[in-house]
Amino acid sequence: MKKIAIYPGSFDPLTNGHLDIIKRASRLFDKVIVAILVNADKSPLFNSQQRLEMLKNSVDQDLPNVQVDTFGGLLVDYALRHNAQVIIRGIRAVSDYEYELQMALMNRRMEPQIETVFMMPAEAYSYLSSRLVREIFQLGGSVSGLVPPHVEEELGKRLVKKL
Repeated sequence: MKKIAIYPGSFDPLTNGHLDIIKRASRLFDKVIVAILVNADKSPLFNSQQRLEMLKNSVDQDLPNVQVDTFGGLLVDYALRHNAQVIIRGIRAVSDYEYELQMALMNRRMEPQIETVFMMPAEAYSYLSSRLVREIFQLGGSVSGLVPPHVEEELGKRLVKKL
């Protein structure tokens, strides 16, 4: 049986920390679905189609067992529709763990056959979050080395539009 994992998130924007986890997960599972959460209540920097394209540009050629998709609703329902046995969650610090543990336990209660696997990004990305990248970008700082080059380029286009 193929081991299928879902790596959900907003990926707004995609960071090198996300990519680190995606690459490492692709070595552990037969198939990894990077699932972009579409949440109508939030105002993302990039819409879901833009995030989908940025992710595809980052993984399509190098990681053939990684698929990129969008979803709304309950993550466990999405995982069941795709026959996934595992949900991957990235953890950077103890503060992440408390929230992620709560979510993992609730997901387990709803669907006991789906396991949650916590993965830490490489040490170089342990402080990195999409929120920090957005803040640095919006305040005019450099995000070079924090995001893939094509994401940095897309952020630059956003800056030009604001001016």
